[in-house]
Amino acid sequence: MKPRLRPAATILLLIFLAASIAAKPRPIPVRVVIVAMFEVGEDTGDQPGELQYWVERDHLDRVYPMPTAYHAVRMNGSGEMAVLTGQGTAHAAATIMAVGLDPRFDFSHAYWIVAGIAGGSPDRISLGSAAWARYVVDGDLAYEIDAREIPPGWSTGYIPLRKKQPFESPAEPLPGQVFALNSALAQWAFNLTRGVDISDSDKLKQIRSNFDGVLAQSPPSVILGDEVSSSTYWHGQLFDAWAAQWMPYFTGGNGVFATTAMEDTGTLQSLELLSHAGRVDLNRVLVLRTVSNYDRQPRGLSAAESLARQRIGAYAAYLPSLEAAYTVGHTVVNELLTHWPQYQANIPAAGP
Repeated sequence: MKPRLRPAATILLLIFLAASIAAKPRPIPVRVVIVAMFEVGEDTGDQPGELQYWVERDHLDRVYPMPTAYHAVRMNGSGEMAVLTGQGTAHAAATIMAVGLDPRFDFSHAYWIVAGIAGGSPDRISLGSAAWARYVVDGDLAYEIDAREIPPGWSTGYIPLRKKQPFESPAEPLPGQVFALNSALAQWAFNLTRGVDISDSDKLKQIRSNFDGVLAQSPPSVILGDEVSSSTYWHGQLFDAWAAQWMPYFTGGNGVFATTAMEDTGTLQSLELLSHAGRVDLNRVLVLRTVSNYDRQPRGLSAAESLARQRIGAYAAYLPSLEAAYTVGHTVVNELLTHWPQYQANIPAAGP
């Protein structure tokens, strides 16, 4: 015979269980996540990286330690969070996975906005401009032959994995090599921000004058343009030509190469896996990159001479591109937060 609990013991057990349930905090609802990749020094008060303007201007004063990630996350009372991933795909993938699995936060309705600086092709985007991506293609998963041993007639020493020569058909991207973002959401973000004023300057005009083409010499603007993501920082006219082929090769001719960055396939891979676990909604992800430098040399310089000038904090449009990332990105953040009941329930898919 099983022993029966006395009434007093039953009451105490129920009180204990109720207290245990009440003591467990509910996850913090997150509405928007800004994903930044690098910071130069501190989060505030010094030379800015990609995180600092968001922290200072959006008052992200609530700091949550994140020992399993690259950096603590920061929030404000409006449900806006900023994540700093660290540079490269490995840092980005590990950090986003750690943040996405953290039980302190509820990301079920969160919008994720990658907002960082990038190299840009002068054939497709101007210095200081901002590009919303519909496709992000990995530029690291490949075979490579040293340039000094490329066979005659090859345009590049980069060969897609499982292929025998560059751009061999049919393209067969591996899992995690091509990310097709929610194009309707990207179009909505573009429509919302296409009229945002991005400051120009005499310095930017002078730098642009050293590159040929109408787009290269145009003032900063907001465009739809796609990204080749590679932890290898490549530079030069021939690599620019490679990327311009690599993008449409892997997207069936749909993607148009505009920017090059380092971390986003790592970020998107983790978000994709987190979506499989029901932690995030992959349809609520945006990628915004702003052009701090052109991805190839200007007239009168070799690729090596031009690359020697490319350093964080010293890019031709470093501060303007950081400003553009915040100004354009915050336009979307403000819209989402101001009308949160609408966007919590429904992902925007048309121009405002």
